[in-house]
Amino acid sequence: MKKWRDGQRPHRRRGGSQHHGWHRGSRQRSTQDEQWYGHSEAGPSFRGSQRRDENDSASSSSSSSSSSSSSSSSSSSKTNSAAPDLPGFYFDAEKNRYFRLLPGHNNCNPLTREQLQEKEREKQRNMMLVEDDKPRKKAPRAGLNTSLLLQKRHLGLLPQNSYCRLIHEVKVSGMRRHKLEIHSADNSNPNTDNFRIIVGDSACEQVFTVNDVSHGGCKYGIMNFSSSSRGSLSVEMYDNLYFTNRKVNSICWASVNYPDSHVLLCLVGVADTPGCVSLLPASLFSNFNPDQPGMLCSFKISSAWSCAWCLNPQFDKTFSTGLSRRVIVKDAETGRTQTYSVGSDVLTQHFALRVPVLFNGCRSGEIFSIDLRQRGRRDQSWKASRFHQESAITSVRVLQDENYLLAADMLGQIKLWDVRVTKPVQDYKGHYNEHAYLPIHVNEPEGLLLAVGQDCYTRLWSLKDGHLLRTIPSPHPSANDLIPSVVFSSNLGGCKGLPGLLMAVKHDLYYFPYNTDYQEGGEAGC
Repeated sequence: MKKWRDGQRPHRRRGGSQHHGWHRGSRQRSTQDEQWYGHSEAGPSFRGSQRRDENDSASSSSSSSSSSSSSSSSSSSKTNSAAPDLPGFYFDAEKNRYFRLLPGHNNCNPLTREQLQEKEREKQRNMMLVEDDKPRKKAPRAGLNTSLLLQKRHLGLLPQNSYCRLIHEVKVSGMRRHKLEIHSADNSNPNTDNFRIIVGDSACEQVFTVNDVSHGGCKYGIMNFSSSSRGSLSVEMYDNLYFTNRKVNSICWASVNYPDSHVLLCLVGVADTPGCVSLLPASLFSNFNPDQPGMLCSFKISSAWSCAWCLNPQFDKTFSTGLSRRVIVKDAETGRTQTYSVGSDVLTQHFALRVPVLFNGCRSGEIFSIDLRQRGRRDQSWKASRFHQESAITSVRVLQDENYLLAADMLGQIKLWDVRVTKPVQDYKGHYNEHAYLPIHVNEPEGLLLAVGQDCYTRLWSLKDGHLLRTIPSPHPSANDLIPSVVFSSNLGGCKGLPGLLMAVKHDLYYFPYNTDYQEGGEAGC
């Protein structure tokens, strides 16, 4: 009896013991399977299926212990392999479990692939935010740093233009995020309304803002900047009680009385109110000359998608609007109007400076130019040049060398075109867009190109060779109605301003300075 208690049973009772042990083993396996599968609504576990397959193969096999050991080794190899795709289920690698994608009788909160992809994107954004907050960042190019560039410059190995361009590349790669506090001129709280658009003037002394308000309208304002004694940036917002229930499609600065004296806005019609183009004086948003705000007018132009102001001296009071299958060029003083019929909606426009030529980007992907010195013709021979991209054009920008033009479309393609031969000469890869109306920003003195994608990432490229220098994640979770709006300049606030990037997202304003030792706060300087 003592030997029997120690497990050394007589040979004649071995078969019965095995039979009794088989029932007990089945209950143990059933309990284990319940633990692996669980009683939650998540779905089957990959480990549970492996464990079940291993036990089934072990129970069905009548081989010796050597064959069972080989079976367990094969099961461990299956564990290390990738999980198979099961219809209607998603495998979570972290939890090592399948989750149901479609609603079922035991699933109250079904998952979708869109939710899972959004979760993965949010995880990636948080990782990039942590990486972006580190003081030392990866150089934009291999072996590129300030000391090496300075040494090459002193040795005469690097031209002045190349030195300045590469220094800007190093500086933008080291920018860090700082949240700015916005002060209101009337002591109200301006941080309760989400930013929709911010647009800087030609010198970046002022930034025009469009904010959404709680009742569904829009609020306009202008931000002014000043640097403090410690080198920090302070912001003051000037609002005006000018509300509209109409969506703002396009904004540009206009030089009516002096450079950047007005703001030109394209407003979408709503209900019985037709769309219009409004010309607002910037003095409406300041405490200077409140009795003489300047020319304030509105033009009844419906379905306006885009607008542009001409700075050529021959047509210095002329603006254009892009409409559905039409382009209207109008003199703001005399009211003289010229209409051009086109075959698609004109989503974006930009004037050249040296010659009065207007470049237009259409929903059809066509890009064409209009020379204002020519009269409109019925056969569309007034199109000075025309070429195409593969999708709807969202932004066009003429460079200082007006033989070149940048264009972005809704496939996320950004191309540099040689207008003389109507061929692309440079691609800027990495931009993401599917259907959004997104602008591009060109800063030629710094040699930089900026664009905010539909994924809410801000990307900076070298304008010269298309090299992607920096990808900045949004401080807030990505959403179609929370795409950041940015302004970049080497002189934020004017000629004595500070270099860096402004980012407006939600109701917050962020500053990315060149100075890595930037300190927030401080009293404003004179």
